[in-house]
Amino acid sequence: MSRRPVLALAAAGALAVAGCGGRAGSATATRTQTVETTTRVEVVKQAGAKQGGFDPAGIYERESPGVVTVISGGLQDAAGSGAPGQSGLGSGFVISGDGEVATNAHVVTSGEGAAIREAREVFVRFQDGNQVPARVLGFDPFADVALLKVDPQGLTLRPLPLGSAKDLVVGSPVAAIGSPFGEEQSLSVGVISATGRSIQSLTGFDTTGAIQTDAAINHGNSGGPLLDNRGRVLGINSQIQTTTGDGSGVGFAVPVDTVKRSLDQLRTQGRARYAYLGVATARVYPQLAQQFNLPVRDGAWIQDITPGGPAAVAGLKAGSGNARFQGRSYAVGGDVITAVDGKPVRVETDLADVLATYRPGARVSLAIVRGGGRRNVEVRLGERPLDTPQR
Repeated sequence: MSRRPVLALAAAGALAVAGCGGRAGSATATRTQTVETTTRVEVVKQAGAKQGGFDPAGIYERESPGVVTVISGGLQDAAGSGAPGQSGLGSGFVISGDGEVATNAHVVTSGEGAAIREAREVFVRFQDGNQVPARVLGFDPFADVALLKVDPQGLTLRPLPLGSAKDLVVGSPVAAIGSPFGEEQSLSVGVISATGRSIQSLTGFDTTGAIQTDAAINHGNSGGPLLDNRGRVLGINSQIQTTTGDGSGVGFAVPVDTVKRSLDQLRTQGRARYAYLGVATARVYPQLAQQFNLPVRDGAWIQDITPGGPAAVAGLKAGSGNARFQGRSYAVGGDVITAVDGKPVRVETDLADVLATYRPGARVSLAIVRGGGRRNVEVRLGERPLDTPQR
């Protein structure tokens, strides 16, 4: 199976920009008018679930005006060239009255890793029919988040409220709004199928903490919001898992807490920076610990270390060899990371989640198990590269 971004490619010529103007050199007298344009920002009180239940119609009525279609033109290849007909279509949503719009990075870029290229032009189309150009203030290929900015003058903006994904419950109802296959302002509903998933980013690193849902997500839904029963954004719809290329009830959203961190950096710096340790790890579980005589029942077992990276400089040790257990190969003898600054690491995704809260250059104390002993190792974190280093 493969997990694919859900950007829809538009046909050549799908972008049309209409303009008007007078003829140069006309002798006809002209009259100057002063036209005042205003921005209208609508804030809708978030109602609770209808009679304690799930009200998709109410969610759609309140939040759909804040969901937009994002059109990207002149998508470029790795060499930086792009034909006018190469365009894409995704979704997005308004997040401020200043004209900020959130979407997926892959909606407004092409390529991966160090070869990522920004689209030559981006347009945002609102529910009321307005279509305006947008600037890409920045994009985060690690979290697949992009921040766009439109001129708010003359527009009615409906910012969507951002919730939290920290305490999600599997089985809770959710709604997705977007433009699947270009069918704009489409609503689909479902439940949270799982939390804490890892999905591929636009780099060699995974995005952790993703939300899995069975709400129908298809090509063109990329960048649209996944909403809870009160209409709060839980995440940005990003990928589907498929064997056919179409949605099959397994969709993934980047969690809103990750999105918030990304947007904060994109606003201030134009890019997002992530702390980097430089290790590859495997999850420790009771049977694995028993098989390899590990003195802990959970943690992140270091399998490989990037030469010259922060972990190598700090003296952390990776395993060696190739021992098979339960259908998988393991490098034996490496350190097991059990905590970062006192925060427990029970599985390998815990390590990535904790490190995501630090900035490059920060110093952290890792609690590790080496052989039968325990110790703390101080590490100065580096900055995550766009591509995973070759080992």
